[in-house]
Amino acid sequence: MRRGLVALAAVAALMVAPATAGAEPRHGISTFGDLKYPADFSHFAYANPDAPKGGRIVTIGTAGLTTFDSFNGYILRGDPAQLVDLLFDRLMVRAYDEPDAVYGLVAQSADVAADRKSVTFALRPKARFSDGTALTAADVVDSFRLIKEHGHEQYRILIRDVEAAEALDEATVRYRFTGTNLRDLPGIVATLPIFSEAWYTTHDFTRTTLEPPLGSGPYRIEAFKQGQFVTYRRRDDYWARDLAVNRGRYNFDRIKLLYFRDRTAELEALKAGDLDLREEFTSKSWATAYDRDAVKEGRLVKEELPDDTISGAQGFFLNMRREKFADPRVRQALGLAFDFEWSNAHLFYGLYKRTQSVFENSAMKATGEPGAEELKLLEPFRASLPSETFGPAVTPPVSDGSGQDRTLLRAASRLLDAAGWVIEGTRRVNAGGAPLAIEFLSDDPVFERIINPYIRNLELLGIEASVRQVEAAQYQERLKSFDFDILVQRFTIGQTPGTELQAFFASSTADLPGSFNLAGVKSPAVDALMERIVQATSRHHLQVAARSLDRVLRAMHFWIPHWFKASHTVAYWDIFGRPAIKPAYERGILDTWWIEPAKVAALKRGP
Repeated sequence: MRRGLVALAAVAALMVAPATAGAEPRHGISTFGDLKYPADFSHFAYANPDAPKGGRIVTIGTAGLTTFDSFNGYILRGDPAQLVDLLFDRLMVRAYDEPDAVYGLVAQSADVAADRKSVTFALRPKARFSDGTALTAADVVDSFRLIKEHGHEQYRILIRDVEAAEALDEATVRYRFTGTNLRDLPGIVATLPIFSEAWYTTHDFTRTTLEPPLGSGPYRIEAFKQGQFVTYRRRDDYWARDLAVNRGRYNFDRIKLLYFRDRTAELEALKAGDLDLREEFTSKSWATAYDRDAVKEGRLVKEELPDDTISGAQGFFLNMRREKFADPRVRQALGLAFDFEWSNAHLFYGLYKRTQSVFENSAMKATGEPGAEELKLLEPFRASLPSETFGPAVTPPVSDGSGQDRTLLRAASRLLDAAGWVIEGTRRVNAGGAPLAIEFLSDDPVFERIINPYIRNLELLGIEASVRQVEAAQYQERLKSFDFDILVQRFTIGQTPGTELQAFFASSTADLPGSFNLAGVKSPAVDALMERIVQATSRHHLQVAARSLDRVLRAMHFWIPHWFKASHTVAYWDIFGRPAIKPAYERGILDTWWIEPAKVAALKRGP
């Protein structure tokens, strides 16, 4: 999962809506009004309030990120270090055992106006930045201005209907909204990072920088070496450490993130004991690379942590901005040539299920024929949508597992012929004689073992296919400018999707540099159905609209779905303690685990 997509997923996961009209100030807010925790709650159920503080965890960040050149994670430029969010507080923070509820951190309460056109936050007087200066309403307002004017498109898209932020006094902030897409906006502004206005008066927010920024969060940057590691140090003087939303959290004195050029090096570092914990993203390694004494003896623990989140959409994304992918029959043909069943059996050791939906692993996934409520939303667009939108939900083909399913390849060939790409000799060409050539863009050699068998099938169809491996910085630049034919990506969506969907699928984002609309989706039907999702007033209506959108997106064939598993596969040396309850929608490791000194002293690392 790439840096930008992860960042957006984090913001999207925190989107919540106002309480019902006429609501009074509350300690938390959620999309459809329900809160699990009362105003006097002492801690989140998945955190241990008695967890000991101390020790250091050495780990890695998100797979696929191999370097960094900045500590500014909120602009388009540069490759920011991971976990910079630990430096900054928010008005409110997510409860990871509820779909979308947030509770007060810097803000002790939120008051949503009866007409939902504004939300007012009352700030805690004790809020402080790490240099001891007060965090005031002016800082909140200026943070919004910086993001609104100069932030990454992923944030600017989300707050474009936020008309203004104003400081009513030093401890009160009001956001005013415009338009009709009001449901998510209080939660979006509640979870924006808060910067120091004074610090950014003398520092340029628009530039990448390796100067650690001033924050108010639970950690500060202690040490780093560009592209190699970052160490975050827990702040003993953190102003909010005893608040209910933080009790039992942030238990490691130091979090050290190491950066590696490839996953093999990461795995070897774990085996050698240089890493304490690593999430495994390669099925072959999970199945075969941990057969060693340390695992058998329980010193190195392999564990699958359940994951109830929407699994997201990973796959080969086709750049529909390119003329050769404009015809949906071409895109469908390319999907028929990928043999998931063979890959799962021979490459993935049967560990995965095929992804079918952008809302996979949730009640928002479309199944079977559209119901009456879905048809009501789809009918106005019937003339502009593929007929298969109105039949059983489009699903990827199921092959015979041979690796070269002749039936599927023949079907793919017929689609290409019908789209005007015919066989001439051994090549597939168009009416002008130009060959159908496709380049896979990649910065991760691990995927070559998956792409290469796929390429062989494409070559059987007469398609000239190749892989271009580039280094991470070049990959990110080409991603931002949509300079690719096909690439592997994964994006995730919050449990209550809303305006974040526009970053992935809206016509208005298709040509925005840095947008996550990788395939270049432009569809009035998609735009309208996303609007229905944003306007949903109950979870039932949300699910109906999401299933309708899912049908349309799947019938467009703009991506070739990969696979998923509803768990995190984690390997770690046996030095940790952890709460009895895992949060449903988060790993919870860096957030709630802790170091057991006795285990550290007794542990023998290595083979």
